[in-house]
Amino acid sequence: MIDYLIVGSGLAGISFAEAALQNQKSILIIDNQSQNASLVAGGLYNPVILKRFSEVWQAQQQLQVLDTFYQKLETKLNIKVDYKIPILRKFFSVEEQNNWFSASDNKLLAPFLSLNLVKTKFKGINSPFDYGQVLRTGYVDTKLLLDTYKIYLIENKLLLQETFDYQSIQFHDVFIEYKQLKAKQIIFAEGFGLHANPYFNYLPLDGTKGELFIIKAPQLNLDVIINTSVFILPLGNDLFKVGATYNWQDKTNLPTEEGKSELLARIHEILNCEFEIIDHFAGVRPTVRDRKPLIGTHLKFPQLHILNGLGTRGVMLGPSMAIALFESIEYENPLDKTIDIRRYDKKL
Repeated sequence: MIDYLIVGSGLAGISFAEAALQNQKSILIIDNQSQNASLVAGGLYNPVILKRFSEVWQAQQQLQVLDTFYQKLETKLNIKVDYKIPILRKFFSVEEQNNWFSASDNKLLAPFLSLNLVKTKFKGINSPFDYGQVLRTGYVDTKLLLDTYKIYLIENKLLLQETFDYQSIQFHDVFIEYKQLKAKQIIFAEGFGLHANPYFNYLPLDGTKGELFIIKAPQLNLDVIINTSVFILPLGNDLFKVGATYNWQDKTNLPTEEGKSELLARIHEILNCEFEIIDHFAGVRPTVRDRKPLIGTHLKFPQLHILNGLGTRGVMLGPSMAIALFESIEYENPLDKTIDIRRYDKKL
């Protein structure tokens, strides 16, 4: 009998897998690779919501967990995925500069907003009003991480590559039977695939499609992440990841001409150098209207649990939310009410 059967192998799924394995619990993951939001994610972690100059919920705690989590994974998988790199917010006016300094007076934001303007002139970008630097930032190479973790799972016979059949769950007093498998608990970490889950599809998961580019820009001299209406992330070899769009109607993983046009328009607002689109991809982020994750245990089926709704911040939220769910199951530690799915009991 295994301790945890995990459905989904994106950032949420592997975060919970590691939380379990590091506590000497046995796991098995089932995934049909139908959801690709984690693979096409920007991968940035940033403790500040730059549109509104507000702190990301529990940013300090998440960053502490994040550092340890990805360090352990890098050692385990013998890869480099976590890059500590500054994020610079380009200012378009003196007013934006003033808003930045006003925000830095906020005691929650002060640890993350540098008071020194960055006046560096990057070739390929006009910046007459300079930049503000966000501290404690970086990005995770999500594709390399997930691809390598999949190899690890396959080599250790911890992955079933198939579509999960909800009708095959049989409930017993102290375990669940799924086909020929017996497990103490099931963790659903399906991302936008939640809508097919009859046990949790009452939850208000509202997927948001995002589209990104990989561009080649030999004239763009950039060794930091630029964040404006889009982010520009240097990948090396004159390649940059650029994104992202937000579409609340289209729930497909297919790139669109509309998304392409929107990204091109935003890039032209920032760059004054030539570039070539190398790749164009899309994914549906598992977002929630109240902007908080969906974590917890089913009201009627206590052996079923969910780890979802990480939205645009899966890299940052995944590790800490996985640990919170694990400790809730194993030690009955109460979940924060703002993330606990109990907040939606009336819908059930």
